[in-house]
Amino acid sequence: MRSPKDFFKPLAIGAPQPVREIPFRPSRMIHFFDPSNPKMAAKVPDIAKGVDIILGNLEDAIQADRKVAARQGLVDIAKATDFGATQLWTRINSLDSPWVLDDLTTLVTEIGDKLDVIMVPKVEGPEDIHYVDRLIAQLEARAKLERPILVHALLETASGVRRVEEIAAASPRMQGISLGPADLAASRRMKTTRVGGGHPGYLVRTDPVGDDLSEGRQTYQQDLWHYTVSRMVDACVSNGILPFYGPFGDIRDTVACEDQFRNAYLLGCVGAWSLHPVQIAIAKKVFSPEPSEVAWARRVIKAMGDGTGAVMIDGKMQDDATYKQCLVVAELADALADRDPELASAYDKATEEALAND
Repeated sequence: MRSPKDFFKPLAIGAPQPVREIPFRPSRMIHFFDPSNPKMAAKVPDIAKGVDIILGNLEDAIQADRKVAARQGLVDIAKATDFGATQLWTRINSLDSPWVLDDLTTLVTEIGDKLDVIMVPKVEGPEDIHYVDRLIAQLEARAKLERPILVHALLETASGVRRVEEIAAASPRMQGISLGPADLAASRRMKTTRVGGGHPGYLVRTDPVGDDLSEGRQTYQQDLWHYTVSRMVDACVSNGILPFYGPFGDIRDTVACEDQFRNAYLLGCVGAWSLHPVQIAIAKKVFSPEPSEVAWARRVIKAMGDGTGAVMIDGKMQDDATYKQCLVVAELADALADRDPELASAYDKATEEALAND
């Protein structure tokens, strides 16, 4: 274990100083694209304008004979595109693959000044982050980068879940963690072939009515990922990094996708992955607080003053705990409003109307 006093020292001579606090930027969706697909690559500049994070995928879903083309495609796209306020991420190949070393060496040295975050798949423990951390620092020094590239871990193995707290605390470079439900299901030997979401066989049933054990009993589908998401959120928040829900594989089922994203939002995730343009709008809707929520939060903050004591608003008691909850909503709304003029207008209008009635 590294000494705490050395934790924020660069891991290579000439590498930039590690960050002491992960900056919060709007991160409602991480939109994946295949850099080896010319048609998809051509759409990146336009798609980037409408998402918070755009990610060039080099790992799963990219065939082995297209890995090199995907890597070079991402380099070409990054050099040719002005991403503005949109974050550029990549998901490299797994650490046990023959491509990952070239992924890191190429991307950090050629487009490190454009790259915000590197997503590392199938992280088993903090040692995986330590390896990537040191290597990125060496490459940053070689490329003379002025700001550090951050690292995002993918939680998709049983070992990773067991050690998620260690992973979250492994490096000041850690930006966040995403749940990868498909690989995690395989790692755990779960009996589901779905990518995210619930399962009709995972349910609870109401008690029987009378002697007939089947008559009139209701069933309710349960969330397979509730425990893991909750544990991931706790690990992230306690270490000052950001939790994300991963993919929802059934592109057609927009209703269930919205439900799953909302569950993650309510549990504390800041965003989710989008695999298709239709999911961008869902993530934007779900991970942006409703104007009425923002108006209520701002009312409470105004009434509470310094946040101590207790007040009654619309017959409901508000104290320091609810004040802190309202700060979470209001601060998120402010960050999103800076990026989205439509949201800013909706939030301001709702707040004005709410305060006018006080």
